[in-house]
Amino acid sequence: MSEPIIAVLAGGVSAEREVSLGSGAACAQALARHFPTRLFDITAEQIPDGLDPKRHVVFSTLHGTFGEDGGMQRLLNAANVQFAGCDATSSALTMDKVLTKRAAAARGVGGAADVVFSAEKKPSPAEVVAKLGEQLVLKPINEGSSVGLHIITNTAELEKALAGVTAGNWIIEQRIFGRELSVGVLNGRAMGVVEIRPKSGVYDYTSKYTKGLTEYFAPAELGEEVATRVRHAAEVAFAACGCRDYARVDFILSEKTGLFLLEINTLPGMKETSLLPKSAQCVGLDFTALVRELVLPALQRFRAAKIQSSE
Repeated sequence: MSEPIIAVLAGGVSAEREVSLGSGAACAQALARHFPTRLFDITAEQIPDGLDPKRHVVFSTLHGTFGEDGGMQRLLNAANVQFAGCDATSSALTMDKVLTKRAAAARGVGGAADVVFSAEKKPSPAEVVAKLGEQLVLKPINEGSSVGLHIITNTAELEKALAGVTAGNWIIEQRIFGRELSVGVLNGRAMGVVEIRPKSGVYDYTSKYTKGLTEYFAPAELGEEVATRVRHAAEVAFAACGCRDYARVDFILSEKTGLFLLEINTLPGMKETSLLPKSAQCVGLDFTALVRELVLPALQRFRAAKIQSSE
């Protein structure tokens, strides 16, 4: 049986295209140390020309719309292409911040109190403040990399932010003040806990992608009991949302009120300095070893499908 080629998908059509191109280049370089590898730049909502289900196993680094929302995954399934990471169903679920929170909460991993709405049916500022207070976070339900994130500290800011909402579905959450934590999950098992400390106090798009604006602690400076609780919550959330192979789970830890789920990223940033690689480093996996581990389950599925088709 000939060795399959790893097809790395990067770019895409979402607001996170540039982030994805960086992830794809880094992963393709790392994967090429172990496997035949080809990098595909995705520029449309379709499977790229030259992708062959009999020769390729996909490792996607697409982010956002059509990347991690199940769109590409559904096309790959229809074409019988094996791919690493979460399947189409769990990808669609975790891309929706509300569905993610509800699924995890049903298993005991809760998130902040919220108000969910569409641009056509916006709540009144008074209604939101009465339920959640004035310290708020407003964000789109289906975007990543903090695209569209608003931090709100008073009613006037809320009014202005709501006036700027013209399309899509949104969530307003009570802002939790605490330590922002991120945990990589590999094959259902949590890796190290990473703490994120943005110098601005807000981990927004600028803090994420501008060098020097955020400090990272890997592993986070937590007592073992707390770290174990965070890792367990990550594993529970991963399972509750039907995730497969790997994902990154983000939390806020408040000294006063406990641990709150922020979101699950099924195709997180994948440069060497990204959060999932930092989490893996805590358990002894460097970037090249991690990327190899991420693709292995898909290779196993590829080989099993080959054997089944030949019987």
